[in-house]
Amino acid sequence: MTNSIREIAGANFILAIGTNTTESHPIISLQAKKAKRNGATLVVADPRRTEMAELADIHMQLNSGSDIALLNAMANVIISEELWNKDFVANRTEDFEALKQTVAKYTPEYAAEITGVPAETIREVARGYARAKNATILYTMGVTQHICGTHNVFAVANLAMLCGHIGKESSGVNPLRGQNNVQGACDMGALPNVYTGYQPVTLEENRAKFAKVWNVGELPAKPGLTVGEMMEGAADGRVKAMYIMGENPVLSDPDSDHVVHALEKLEFLVVQDIFLTETAALADVVLPAASFAEKDGTFSNTERRVQRVRKAIDPVGDAKADWQIICDVATAMGYPMQYASASDIFDEIARLTPSYAGISYARLEQGGIQWPCPSADHPGTPYLHKDKFVRGLGKFNPVEYIPPAEQPDQDYPFVLSTGRRHFHYHTGTMTQRTGALEVHYGAEHLEINPLDAADLGVVDGDTVRVKSRRGQVEVKARLTDVVPRGLVFTSFHFPEVAINKLTNPARDPVAKIPELKVCAVKVEKAS
Repeated sequence: MTNSIREIAGANFILAIGTNTTESHPIISLQAKKAKRNGATLVVADPRRTEMAELADIHMQLNSGSDIALLNAMANVIISEELWNKDFVANRTEDFEALKQTVAKYTPEYAAEITGVPAETIREVARGYARAKNATILYTMGVTQHICGTHNVFAVANLAMLCGHIGKESSGVNPLRGQNNVQGACDMGALPNVYTGYQPVTLEENRAKFAKVWNVGELPAKPGLTVGEMMEGAADGRVKAMYIMGENPVLSDPDSDHVVHALEKLEFLVVQDIFLTETAALADVVLPAASFAEKDGTFSNTERRVQRVRKAIDPVGDAKADWQIICDVATAMGYPMQYASASDIFDEIARLTPSYAGISYARLEQGGIQWPCPSADHPGTPYLHKDKFVRGLGKFNPVEYIPPAEQPDQDYPFVLSTGRRHFHYHTGTMTQRTGALEVHYGAEHLEINPLDAADLGVVDGDTVRVKSRRGQVEVKARLTDVVPRGLVFTSFHFPEVAINKLTNPARDPVAKIPELKVCAVKVEKAS
Protein backbone atom coordinates (compact mmCIF):
# COMPACT_ATOMS: atom_id res chain seq x y z
CA MET A 1 0.00 0.00 0.00
CA THR A 2 1.25 3.49 -0.75
CA ASN A 3 -0.73 4.69 2.29
CA SER A 4 -1.60 3.50 5.78
CA ILE A 5 -4.69 1.56 6.80
CA ARG A 6 -5.86 4.24 9.24
CA GLU A 7 -5.74 6.85 6.47
CA ILE A 8 -8.62 5.17 4.65
CA ALA A 9 -10.98 6.61 7.25
CA GLY A 10 -9.90 10.13 6.22
CA ALA A 11 -10.62 9.71 2.51
CA ASN A 12 -13.41 11.71 0.89
CA PHE A 13 -13.78 9.20 -1.94
CA ILE A 14 -13.03 5.47 -1.99
CA LEU A 15 -12.91 3.40 -5.16
CA ALA A 16 -12.82 -0.28 -4.20
CA ILE A 17 -12.22 -2.32 -7.35
CA GLY A 18 -11.81 -6.08 -7.48
CA THR A 19 -11.90 -6.38 -3.68
CA ASN A 20 -14.46 -8.12 -1.50
CA THR A 21 -13.16 -6.08 1.40
CA THR A 22 -15.63 -6.94 4.16
CA GLU A 23 -15.01 -10.69 3.75
CA SER A 24 -11.35 -10.78 2.73
CA HIS A 25 -10.07 -7.83 4.79
CA PRO A 26 -12.65 -7.25 7.55
CA ILE A 27 -10.40 -5.04 9.69
CA ILE A 28 -9.56 -2.76 6.76
CA SER A 29 -13.23 -2.64 5.80
CA LEU A 30 -13.93 -1.04 9.18
CA GLN A 31 -11.86 1.96 8.04
CA ALA A 32 -13.89 2.19 4.83
CA LYS A 33 -17.10 2.07 6.86
CA LYS A 34 -15.73 4.79 9.14
CA ALA A 35 -14.95 6.97 6.13
CA LYS A 36 -18.47 6.48 4.84
CA ARG A 37 -19.94 7.47 8.20
CA ASN A 38 -17.80 10.60 7.98
CA GLY A 39 -19.40 11.48 4.64
CA ALA A 40 -17.09 9.84 2.11
CA THR A 41 -18.41 8.52 -1.19
CA LEU A 42 -17.86 4.78 -1.54
CA VAL A 43 -17.81 3.28 -5.04
CA VAL A 44 -17.43 -0.45 -5.55
CA ALA A 45 -16.54 -2.00 -8.91
CA ASP A 46 -17.21 -5.73 -8.70
CA PRO A 47 -19.09 -8.29 -10.82
CA ARG A 48 -20.77 -9.57 -7.62
CA ARG A 49 -23.16 -7.65 -5.37
CA THR A 50 -21.04 -8.23 -2.28
CA GLU A 51 -21.63 -6.81 1.20
CA MET A 52 -19.17 -4.07 0.25
CA ALA A 53 -21.25 -3.32 -2.83
CA GLU A 54 -24.38 -3.14 -0.66
CA LEU A 55 -22.66 -0.50 1.48
CA ALA A 56 -21.60 1.53 -1.54
CA ASP A 57 -23.13 4.73 -2.81
CA ILE A 58 -22.53 3.38 -6.32
CA HIS A 59 -22.00 -0.24 -7.35
CA MET A 60 -20.47 -0.57 -10.80
CA GLN A 61 -21.33 -4.20 -11.59
CA LEU A 62 -18.83 -4.62 -14.39
CA ASN A 63 -18.29 -7.71 -16.52
CA SER A 64 -15.44 -9.92 -15.31
CA GLY A 65 -12.10 -8.90 -16.77
CA SER A 66 -13.19 -5.51 -18.12
CA ASP A 67 -11.33 -3.34 -15.59
CA ILE A 68 -9.04 -1.58 -18.09
CA ALA A 69 -11.97 -0.43 -20.21
CA LEU A 70 -13.65 1.00 -17.11
CA LEU A 71 -10.54 2.75 -15.75
CA ASN A 72 -9.57 4.11 -19.18
CA ALA A 73 -13.10 5.47 -19.61
CA MET A 74 -12.82 7.26 -16.27
CA ALA A 75 -9.53 8.78 -17.46
CA ASN A 76 -11.25 9.74 -20.72
CA VAL A 77 -13.95 11.66 -18.83
CA ILE A 78 -11.44 13.37 -16.54
CA ILE A 79 -9.31 14.52 -19.46
CA SER A 80 -12.14 15.51 -21.80
CA GLU A 81 -13.83 17.53 -19.05
CA GLU A 82 -10.54 19.17 -17.97
CA LEU A 83 -10.76 17.72 -14.47
CA TRP A 84 -7.23 16.36 -14.13
CA ASN A 85 -4.73 17.84 -11.66
CA LYS A 86 -2.77 19.96 -14.09
CA ASP A 87 -0.11 21.05 -11.61
CA PHE A 88 0.62 17.48 -10.47
CA VAL A 89 0.68 16.12 -14.00
CA ALA A 90 2.93 18.90 -15.27
CA ASN A 91 5.46 18.80 -12.44
CA ARG A 92 5.51 15.22 -11.21
CA THR A 93 4.70 12.97 -14.18
CA GLU A 94 5.73 12.18 -17.75
CA ASP A 95 4.07 10.70 -20.87
CA PHE A 96 0.71 12.37 -20.23
CA GLU A 97 0.18 12.91 -23.96
CA ALA A 98 0.58 9.18 -24.60
CA LEU A 99 -2.11 8.44 -22.00
CA LYS A 100 -4.37 11.10 -23.47
CA GLN A 101 -4.10 9.57 -26.93
CA THR A 102 -4.73 6.04 -25.71
CA VAL A 103 -7.82 6.76 -23.62
CA ALA A 104 -9.38 9.01 -26.26
CA LYS A 105 -11.33 6.13 -27.79
CA TYR A 106 -12.55 4.85 -24.39
CA THR A 107 -15.61 7.03 -24.25
CA PRO A 108 -18.12 6.08 -21.55
CA GLU A 109 -20.44 4.78 -24.28
CA TYR A 110 -17.69 2.58 -25.75
CA ALA A 111 -16.71 1.31 -22.31
CA ALA A 112 -20.33 0.62 -21.41
CA GLU A 113 -20.51 -1.93 -24.24
CA ILE A 114 -17.48 -3.77 -22.81
CA THR A 115 -18.09 -3.41 -19.08
CA GLY A 116 -21.88 -3.40 -18.82
CA VAL A 117 -21.64 -0.27 -16.62
CA PRO A 118 -23.92 2.56 -17.84
CA ALA A 119 -22.09 5.47 -19.45
CA GLU A 120 -23.61 8.03 -17.08
CA THR A 121 -22.47 6.01 -14.07
CA ILE A 122 -18.92 6.02 -15.42
CA ARG A 123 -19.11 9.80 -15.84
CA GLU A 124 -20.48 10.29 -12.32
CA VAL A 125 -17.76 8.18 -10.72
CA ALA A 126 -14.97 9.79 -12.76
CA ARG A 127 -16.10 13.28 -11.76
CA GLY A 128 -16.40 12.30 -8.11
CA TYR A 129 -12.93 10.77 -8.03
CA ALA A 130 -11.31 13.74 -9.81
CA ARG A 131 -12.99 16.40 -7.66
CA ALA A 132 -12.42 14.74 -4.29
CA LYS A 133 -9.96 16.35 -1.91
CA ASN A 134 -8.55 12.97 -0.93
CA ALA A 135 -9.40 9.83 -2.90
CA THR A 136 -8.04 6.34 -2.37
CA ILE A 137 -8.17 3.27 -4.58
CA LEU A 138 -8.36 -0.14 -2.89
CA TYR A 139 -7.87 -3.30 -4.91
CA THR A 140 -6.98 -6.95 -4.49
CA MET A 141 -6.69 -10.00 -6.70
CA GLY A 142 -9.87 -9.17 -8.57
CA VAL A 143 -7.60 -6.72 -10.37
CA THR A 144 -4.37 -8.70 -10.54
CA GLN A 145 -5.40 -12.31 -11.27
CA HIS A 146 -5.94 -11.77 -14.98
CA ILE A 147 -3.81 -12.21 -18.08
CA CYS A 148 -3.64 -8.40 -18.09
CA GLY A 149 -3.15 -8.04 -14.33
CA THR A 150 -0.04 -5.86 -14.63
CA HIS A 151 -1.81 -3.59 -17.09
CA ASN A 152 -4.82 -3.40 -14.76
CA VAL A 153 -2.48 -2.04 -12.08
CA PHE A 154 -1.00 0.42 -14.58
CA ALA A 155 -4.51 1.67 -15.31
CA VAL A 156 -5.14 2.17 -11.58
CA ALA A 157 -1.85 4.05 -11.18
CA ASN A 158 -2.61 6.18 -14.26
CA LEU A 159 -5.87 7.30 -12.69
CA ALA A 160 -4.25 8.18 -9.36
CA MET A 161 -1.48 10.22 -10.98
CA LEU A 162 -3.90 11.91 -13.36
CA CYS A 163 -5.80 13.38 -10.43
CA GLY A 164 -2.85 13.88 -8.08
CA HIS A 165 -4.32 11.42 -5.59
CA ILE A 166 -0.97 10.03 -4.54
CA GLY A 167 1.87 11.27 -2.37
CA LYS A 168 -0.49 12.65 0.25
CA GLU A 169 -2.48 11.38 3.21
CA SER A 170 -5.73 9.42 2.75
CA SER A 171 -5.15 8.85 -0.95
CA GLY A 172 -2.97 6.55 -3.01
CA VAL A 173 -2.90 3.19 -4.76
CA ASN A 174 -3.55 0.57 -2.13
CA PRO A 175 -3.39 -3.16 -2.90
CA LEU A 176 -4.68 -5.10 0.11
CA ARG A 177 -2.45 -8.11 0.68
CA GLY A 178 -4.28 -11.40 1.06
CA GLN A 179 -2.19 -13.02 3.81
CA ASN A 180 -0.61 -11.72 6.99
CA ASN A 181 3.01 -11.75 5.80
CA VAL A 182 2.82 -11.90 2.02
CA GLN A 183 4.22 -8.35 1.96
CA GLY A 184 7.05 -9.45 4.22
CA ALA A 185 7.83 -12.49 2.08
CA CYS A 186 8.15 -10.26 -0.99
CA ASP A 187 10.22 -7.74 1.00
CA MET A 188 12.61 -10.56 1.90
CA GLY A 189 13.24 -11.54 -1.71
CA ALA A 190 10.80 -14.44 -2.02
CA LEU A 191 10.50 -13.48 -5.68
CA PRO A 192 12.59 -14.88 -8.54
CA ASN A 193 14.11 -11.61 -9.73
CA VAL A 194 15.09 -9.62 -6.61
CA TYR A 195 16.98 -9.77 -3.35
CA THR A 196 15.60 -8.20 -0.17
CA GLY A 197 13.96 -4.81 -0.56
CA TYR A 198 13.33 -5.41 -4.29
CA GLN A 199 16.99 -5.08 -5.27
CA PRO A 200 17.28 -6.63 -8.77
CA VAL A 201 19.50 -9.67 -9.19
CA THR A 202 20.43 -8.32 -12.63
CA LEU A 203 22.52 -5.45 -11.16
CA GLU A 204 26.14 -6.40 -10.57
CA GLU A 205 26.52 -4.16 -7.52
CA ASN A 206 23.62 -5.96 -5.82
CA ARG A 207 25.08 -9.37 -6.55
CA ALA A 208 28.50 -8.31 -5.30
CA LYS A 209 27.07 -6.89 -2.07
CA PHE A 210 25.14 -10.03 -1.18
CA ALA A 211 27.92 -12.39 -2.29
CA LYS A 212 30.39 -10.64 0.03
CA VAL A 213 28.15 -10.88 3.10
CA TRP A 214 27.17 -14.46 2.31
CA ASN A 215 30.82 -15.41 1.65
CA VAL A 216 30.11 -17.05 -1.70
CA GLY A 217 31.45 -16.67 -5.22
CA GLU A 218 29.57 -15.09 -8.06
CA LEU A 219 25.77 -15.12 -7.68
CA PRO A 220 23.53 -15.82 -10.71
CA ALA A 221 22.54 -12.79 -12.76
CA LYS A 222 19.56 -14.49 -14.36
CA PRO A 223 16.17 -14.30 -12.60
CA GLY A 224 14.67 -17.60 -11.50
CA LEU A 225 11.33 -19.17 -12.31
CA THR A 226 7.88 -18.21 -11.07
CA VAL A 227 5.59 -20.82 -9.51
CA GLY A 228 3.77 -21.47 -12.78
CA GLU A 229 7.05 -21.81 -14.65
CA MET A 230 8.35 -24.21 -12.00
CA MET A 231 5.31 -26.44 -12.44
CA GLU A 232 5.76 -26.42 -16.20
CA GLY A 233 9.41 -27.30 -15.71
CA ALA A 234 8.53 -30.17 -13.37
CA ALA A 235 5.94 -31.50 -15.81
CA ASP A 236 8.36 -31.57 -18.74
CA GLY A 237 11.37 -32.79 -16.76
CA ARG A 238 13.47 -29.61 -16.65
CA VAL A 239 12.92 -29.20 -12.90
CA LYS A 240 14.02 -32.31 -11.01
CA ALA A 241 13.45 -31.36 -7.38
CA MET A 242 11.38 -28.85 -5.44
CA TYR A 243 11.34 -27.47 -1.90
CA ILE A 244 7.92 -26.03 -0.95
CA MET A 245 7.48 -24.00 2.25
CA GLY A 246 4.11 -23.02 3.70
CA GLU A 247 2.27 -23.33 0.37
CA ASN A 248 -0.37 -25.75 -0.84
CA PRO A 249 -0.32 -25.52 -4.66
CA VAL A 250 -2.33 -28.73 -5.07
CA LEU A 251 -5.35 -26.66 -4.00
CA SER A 252 -4.28 -23.06 -4.63
CA ASP A 253 -2.77 -23.19 -8.12
CA PRO A 254 -4.83 -23.20 -11.33
CA ASP A 255 -5.42 -26.39 -13.31
CA SER A 256 -4.55 -28.29 -10.15
CA ASP A 257 -4.76 -31.75 -11.73
CA HIS A 258 -1.79 -30.65 -13.85
CA VAL A 259 -0.04 -29.44 -10.68
CA VAL A 260 -0.40 -32.90 -9.13
CA HIS A 261 0.95 -34.46 -12.33
CA ALA A 262 3.93 -32.07 -12.27
CA LEU A 263 4.77 -32.74 -8.62
CA GLU A 264 4.51 -36.50 -9.10
CA LYS A 265 7.06 -36.29 -11.94
CA LEU A 266 9.70 -34.73 -9.69
CA GLU A 267 12.59 -36.91 -8.64
CA PHE A 268 12.50 -35.38 -5.16
CA LEU A 269 9.91 -33.23 -3.35
CA VAL A 270 10.38 -31.64 0.07
CA VAL A 271 7.49 -29.87 1.82
CA GLN A 272 7.98 -27.78 4.96
CA ASP A 273 4.69 -26.99 6.69
CA ILE A 274 2.81 -26.97 9.98
CA PHE A 275 0.20 -29.52 8.80
CA LEU A 276 0.18 -32.46 6.41
CA THR A 277 -1.46 -30.59 3.54
CA GLU A 278 -2.62 -32.07 0.25
CA THR A 279 0.74 -31.02 -1.20
CA ALA A 280 2.73 -32.44 1.71
CA ALA A 281 1.00 -35.79 1.17
CA LEU A 282 2.87 -36.04 -2.15
CA ALA A 283 6.29 -35.27 -0.67
CA ASP A 284 9.27 -37.59 -0.32
CA VAL A 285 10.26 -35.72 2.85
CA VAL A 286 8.08 -33.57 5.12
CA LEU A 287 9.85 -31.11 7.42
CA PRO A 288 7.65 -30.09 10.38
CA ALA A 289 7.71 -26.30 10.80
CA ALA A 290 6.77 -24.24 13.84
CA SER A 291 3.67 -22.06 13.76
CA PHE A 292 3.71 -18.32 14.37
CA ALA A 293 3.12 -18.84 18.11
CA GLU A 294 6.14 -21.15 18.43
CA LYS A 295 8.86 -18.84 17.09
CA ASP A 296 10.33 -15.36 17.13
CA GLY A 297 10.44 -13.17 14.06
CA THR A 298 8.73 -10.34 12.23
CA PHE A 299 5.74 -9.92 9.95
CA SER A 300 5.45 -7.05 7.47
CA ASN A 301 1.80 -6.34 6.84
CA THR A 302 -0.10 -4.80 3.95
CA GLU A 303 0.72 -1.20 4.96
CA ARG A 304 4.47 -2.01 5.01
CA ARG A 305 4.46 -2.13 8.82
CA VAL A 306 7.18 -4.38 10.26
CA GLN A 307 6.02 -5.93 13.52
CA ARG A 308 7.51 -8.32 16.04
CA VAL A 309 6.23 -11.87 16.45
CA ARG A 310 7.09 -13.32 19.85
CA LYS A 311 7.35 -16.95 20.79
CA ALA A 312 4.52 -17.96 23.13
CA ILE A 313 5.14 -21.70 23.48
CA ASP A 314 7.89 -24.14 22.57
CA PRO A 315 7.49 -25.92 19.21
CA VAL A 316 5.36 -29.04 19.44
CA GLY A 317 6.97 -32.41 18.69
CA ASP A 318 9.88 -32.28 16.23
CA ALA A 319 8.88 -28.92 14.76
CA LYS A 320 11.44 -26.16 14.35
CA ALA A 321 11.33 -22.54 13.25
CA ASP A 322 11.66 -22.20 9.48
CA TRP A 323 15.00 -20.39 9.72
CA GLN A 324 16.46 -23.17 11.85
CA ILE A 325 15.35 -25.83 9.36
CA ILE A 326 16.85 -23.89 6.47
CA CYS A 327 20.12 -23.44 8.36
CA ASP A 328 20.28 -27.17 9.14
CA VAL A 329 19.59 -28.15 5.52
CA ALA A 330 22.12 -25.66 4.16
CA THR A 331 24.77 -26.83 6.60
CA ALA A 332 24.14 -30.47 5.69
CA MET A 333 24.59 -29.53 2.02
CA GLY A 334 28.01 -28.02 2.69
CA TYR A 335 27.20 -24.34 3.25
CA PRO A 336 27.32 -23.63 7.00
CA MET A 337 24.58 -21.25 8.16
CA GLN A 338 25.30 -20.40 11.78
CA TYR A 339 22.85 -17.68 12.76
CA ALA A 340 22.24 -17.54 16.51
CA SER A 341 18.71 -16.16 16.47
CA ALA A 342 15.98 -14.54 14.41
CA SER A 343 17.29 -11.18 15.63
CA ASP A 344 20.73 -12.04 14.23
CA ILE A 345 19.15 -12.66 10.83
CA PHE A 346 17.18 -9.42 10.97
CA ASP A 347 20.38 -7.46 11.66
CA GLU A 348 21.79 -8.85 8.41
CA ILE A 349 18.60 -7.92 6.58
CA ALA A 350 18.94 -4.34 7.82
CA ARG A 351 22.59 -4.16 6.70
CA LEU A 352 21.73 -5.30 3.17
CA THR A 353 18.34 -3.64 2.65
CA PRO A 354 18.11 0.16 2.39
CA SER A 355 14.37 0.29 3.09
CA TYR A 356 14.87 -1.71 6.33
CA ALA A 357 18.21 -0.13 7.34
CA GLY A 358 16.83 1.79 10.32
CA ILE A 359 14.74 -1.05 11.78
CA SER A 360 15.93 -3.32 14.57
CA TYR A 361 14.39 -5.65 17.13
CA ALA A 362 15.18 -3.06 19.80
CA ARG A 363 13.13 -0.43 17.99
CA LEU A 364 10.33 -2.88 17.19
CA GLU A 365 9.89 -3.54 20.92
CA GLN A 366 8.34 -0.06 21.02
CA GLY A 367 5.91 -0.82 18.17
CA GLY A 368 5.72 -1.46 14.43
CA ILE A 369 7.61 0.65 11.89
CA GLN A 370 6.62 1.25 8.28
CA TRP A 371 9.34 1.01 5.66
CA PRO A 372 11.12 2.73 4.06
CA CYS A 373 13.03 3.48 7.24
CA PRO A 374 16.57 4.32 6.08
CA SER A 375 18.19 5.16 9.43
CA ALA A 376 17.91 4.45 13.14
CA ASP A 377 16.50 7.93 13.83
CA HIS A 378 13.92 7.76 11.01
CA PRO A 379 10.30 7.37 12.22
CA GLY A 380 9.17 5.25 9.26
CA THR A 381 7.01 6.26 6.32
CA PRO A 382 3.21 6.35 6.67
CA TYR A 383 2.69 7.13 2.98
CA LEU A 384 4.91 6.97 -0.09
CA HIS A 385 5.85 9.44 -2.86
CA LYS A 386 5.33 12.58 -0.75
CA ASP A 387 7.66 14.85 -2.69
CA LYS A 388 8.75 12.71 -5.61
CA PHE A 389 8.47 9.20 -6.95
CA VAL A 390 11.33 6.74 -6.48
CA ARG A 391 12.09 6.96 -10.21
CA GLY A 392 11.82 10.76 -10.17
CA LEU A 393 8.79 11.49 -12.34
CA GLY A 394 5.75 9.25 -12.22
CA LYS A 395 5.38 7.53 -15.59
CA PHE A 396 2.01 7.10 -17.25
CA ASN A 397 1.76 3.66 -18.80
CA PRO A 398 -1.05 3.69 -21.38
CA VAL A 399 -2.74 0.28 -21.67
CA GLU A 400 -5.38 -1.23 -23.92
CA TYR A 401 -8.26 -3.47 -22.94
CA ILE A 402 -7.92 -7.12 -23.88
CA PRO A 403 -10.59 -9.70 -23.07
CA PRO A 404 -9.99 -12.68 -20.76
CA ALA A 405 -8.23 -15.69 -22.23
CA GLU A 406 -11.46 -17.72 -22.11
CA GLN A 407 -14.86 -16.43 -23.13
CA PRO A 408 -18.17 -18.22 -22.54
CA ASP A 409 -19.39 -20.20 -25.55
CA GLN A 410 -22.01 -22.78 -26.42
CA ASP A 411 -20.11 -25.60 -24.67
CA TYR A 412 -19.06 -23.60 -21.61
CA PRO A 413 -21.66 -20.83 -21.25
CA PHE A 414 -20.81 -19.53 -17.75
CA VAL A 415 -17.97 -17.48 -16.32
CA LEU A 416 -16.52 -18.94 -13.11
CA SER A 417 -14.85 -16.60 -10.65
CA THR A 418 -13.25 -17.60 -7.35
CA GLY A 419 -12.41 -15.84 -4.12
CA ARG A 420 -12.55 -16.00 -0.34
CA ARG A 421 -15.20 -16.53 2.34
CA HIS A 422 -15.37 -14.59 5.59
CA PHE A 423 -14.81 -17.57 7.91
CA HIS A 424 -11.99 -19.31 6.04
CA TYR A 425 -8.48 -18.67 4.85
CA HIS A 426 -6.57 -19.79 1.78
CA THR A 427 -6.78 -23.59 1.30
CA GLY A 428 -8.31 -24.20 4.72
CA THR A 429 -5.06 -25.65 6.09
CA MET A 430 -5.60 -23.85 9.40
CA THR A 431 -9.21 -22.67 9.42
CA GLN A 432 -10.68 -26.10 8.81
CA ARG A 433 -8.90 -27.54 11.83
CA THR A 434 -10.32 -25.21 14.49
CA GLY A 435 -13.46 -27.07 15.52
CA ALA A 436 -15.27 -23.72 15.55
CA LEU A 437 -15.08 -22.00 12.15
CA GLU A 438 -16.32 -25.18 10.48
CA VAL A 439 -19.53 -24.85 12.51
CA HIS A 440 -20.20 -21.42 11.06
CA TYR A 441 -19.23 -22.36 7.50
CA GLY A 442 -18.77 -26.09 7.20
CA ALA A 443 -19.29 -26.74 3.49
CA GLU A 444 -18.83 -24.86 0.25
CA HIS A 445 -21.47 -23.93 -2.31
CA LEU A 446 -21.65 -22.45 -5.79
CA GLU A 447 -23.38 -19.10 -6.13
CA ILE A 448 -25.67 -19.10 -9.16
CA ASN A 449 -28.29 -16.60 -10.25
CA PRO A 450 -31.88 -17.88 -9.74
CA LEU A 451 -32.78 -17.26 -13.40
CA ASP A 452 -29.81 -19.33 -14.57
CA ALA A 453 -30.72 -22.03 -12.06
CA ALA A 454 -34.28 -22.13 -13.36
CA ASP A 455 -33.01 -22.66 -16.90
CA LEU A 456 -30.94 -25.59 -15.63
CA GLY A 457 -33.73 -27.08 -13.51
CA VAL A 458 -31.64 -26.54 -10.37
CA VAL A 459 -33.12 -25.61 -7.00
CA ASP A 460 -31.33 -24.35 -3.91
CA GLY A 461 -29.26 -27.12 -2.32
CA ASP A 462 -29.05 -29.32 -5.41
CA THR A 463 -25.67 -30.83 -6.20
CA VAL A 464 -24.35 -29.47 -9.48
CA ARG A 465 -21.43 -30.55 -11.61
CA VAL A 466 -19.17 -27.72 -12.79
CA LYS A 467 -16.92 -28.49 -15.75
CA SER A 468 -14.19 -26.58 -17.54
CA ARG A 469 -11.77 -27.60 -20.27
CA ARG A 470 -9.43 -28.84 -17.52
CA GLY A 471 -11.55 -30.72 -14.99
CA GLN A 472 -14.75 -30.96 -13.02
CA VAL A 473 -16.04 -30.75 -9.44
CA GLU A 474 -19.37 -31.30 -7.72
CA VAL A 475 -20.76 -28.76 -5.26
CA LYS A 476 -24.07 -27.69 -3.73
CA ALA A 477 -25.84 -24.82 -5.50
CA ARG A 478 -26.92 -21.69 -3.68
CA LEU A 479 -29.35 -19.51 -5.57
CA THR A 480 -28.61 -15.83 -5.07
CA ASP A 481 -28.74 -12.56 -6.96
CA VAL A 482 -25.31 -11.67 -5.52
CA VAL A 483 -24.08 -12.96 -8.87
CA PRO A 484 -25.54 -11.68 -12.16
CA ARG A 485 -26.75 -13.97 -14.90
CA GLY A 486 -23.93 -15.82 -16.61
CA LEU A 487 -21.56 -15.69 -13.61
CA VAL A 488 -21.00 -18.38 -10.96
CA PHE A 489 -18.76 -18.00 -7.93
CA THR A 490 -17.19 -20.13 -5.21
CA SER A 491 -14.10 -20.19 -3.01
CA PHE A 492 -10.91 -22.27 -3.12
CA HIS A 493 -10.89 -23.03 0.63
CA PHE A 494 -12.39 -26.52 0.58
CA PRO A 495 -10.41 -29.61 -0.49
CA GLU A 496 -13.63 -31.48 -1.21
CA VAL A 497 -14.53 -28.76 -3.73
CA ALA A 498 -11.12 -28.38 -5.35
CA ILE A 499 -12.27 -25.60 -7.64
CA ASN A 500 -8.80 -24.94 -9.02
CA LYS A 501 -9.11 -28.13 -11.01
CA LEU A 502 -11.17 -25.89 -13.29
CA THR A 503 -9.35 -22.57 -13.35
CA ASN A 504 -7.23 -21.31 -16.21
CA PRO A 505 -3.41 -21.36 -15.93
CA ALA A 506 -3.06 -18.71 -18.66
CA ARG A 507 -0.68 -16.09 -17.25
CA ASP A 508 0.02 -12.40 -17.36
CA PRO A 509 3.17 -12.11 -19.52
CA VAL A 510 4.81 -9.60 -17.15
CA ALA A 511 4.05 -10.69 -13.57
CA LYS A 512 3.27 -14.29 -14.61
CA ILE A 513 0.19 -14.38 -12.35
CA PRO A 514 -2.51 -16.80 -13.58
CA GLU A 515 -6.01 -15.77 -14.62
CA LEU A 516 -7.78 -17.29 -11.62
CA LYS A 517 -10.69 -14.83 -11.75
CA VAL A 518 -12.14 -15.80 -15.14
CA CYS A 519 -12.65 -19.13 -16.81
CA ALA A 520 -15.43 -20.61 -18.93
CA VAL A 521 -17.45 -23.43 -17.39
CA LYS A 522 -20.52 -25.58 -17.88
CA VAL A 523 -22.94 -26.13 -14.99
CA GLU A 524 -25.35 -29.05 -14.90
CA LYS A 525 -27.49 -30.78 -12.31
CA ALA A 526 -25.70 -33.86 -11.00
CA SER A 527 -27.70 -37.04 -11.39
